[in-house]
Amino acid sequence: MARAIWTGVITFGMVTIPVGLFTATEDHTLHFHQLQRGTADRIRNRRVNERTGKKVASKDIVKAYEAADGEYIIVEPEELDEIAPGRSQTIDISDFVDLADIEPAYFDRTYYLGPRGKEYTKVYELLRAALAESDKVGIATFVMRGKQYLTALRAEDKVLVLQTLHWADEVRDPRKELPELPARQAGKGKERDTAVQLIDALSTPWDPARYRDTFQDQVRELVKAKAQGEEIAVAEEAPQGTNVLDLMSVLESSLERAGGTGGTRRKTRQSESGRKSSAKQSRGKKTSSAAHGRADTKGELRRLNKAELYQQATERNVAGRSKMSRDELVDALAQAGGRKKRAA
Repeated sequence: MARAIWTGVITFGMVTIPVGLFTATEDHTLHFHQLQRGTADRIRNRRVNERTGKKVASKDIVKAYEAADGEYIIVEPEELDEIAPGRSQTIDISDFVDLADIEPAYFDRTYYLGPRGKEYTKVYELLRAALAESDKVGIATFVMRGKQYLTALRAEDKVLVLQTLHWADEVRDPRKELPELPARQAGKGKERDTAVQLIDALSTPWDPARYRDTFQDQVRELVKAKAQGEEIAVAEEAPQGTNVLDLMSVLESSLERAGGTGGTRRKTRQSESGRKSSAKQSRGKKTSSAAHGRADTKGELRRLNKAELYQQATERNVAGRSKMSRDELVDALAQAGGRKKRAA
């Protein structure tokens, strides 16, 4: 069971809920060690005294603010805790706002909030259910590890989620930062309509399990290939920008590839989902093999994104998959599917 990284209380009005804060995500990135080139010697970062060059223990390191050149003011952790609002133990909800009103650039990290004890589950669920019914998020501040955070508390199924937000002065104005932004609404009527149809054709219910970090897969394959002395795959080059003169023809070709008329992909996804459910009930353990059978034709393969195609290519051990384009993955999987049927 996970351990809380912070404990305190949520307050709204005169209601107080003791809670613990838990991390909501974890990092699965493949990490590398640093070595000196030409050796197997590890490179490590050490805390050393800048003047003497000697290593300093963590307990002997303090925080200091440089008030003038060479003049420092030492600040102890206990002093920071003493001036923190609510003594660093309170998530104080001051306002409730619509989630849609918060621009995406303001969101930072996501955490789960859980009640600290069964006796507090009722009031915890009361806040969660009220947020869900009102479709609001609670805006609050709290202090953790010597830093104050602006946060948004929102309701999910059975749990309260806390998302830290950037302060207003931390979010840049895109109109000032980006050199090229359209001065007016771009695209003609027909082009815009076709683009909307393309978006609709490619629309599907949100399912995070459909997406996979294929770059990490390729990094692992790179390490494996180098260890075995095999050829290293080279990634495909990024496509060139679409010429505005060819925009309409590119949109129409994209729409045709996506399935023709709007909503086709979404309907296909829903029907596939229904077939998966019935197959799971009738065939049980045979579901995984049936999933491969559903993608035997190019038409069905073309409805998958590149990450899904690459995942199937990995499962079927398609040679050279890491340097294939999306169309090449479709062709290779179609051939792999045909070979599998003949072998069966």
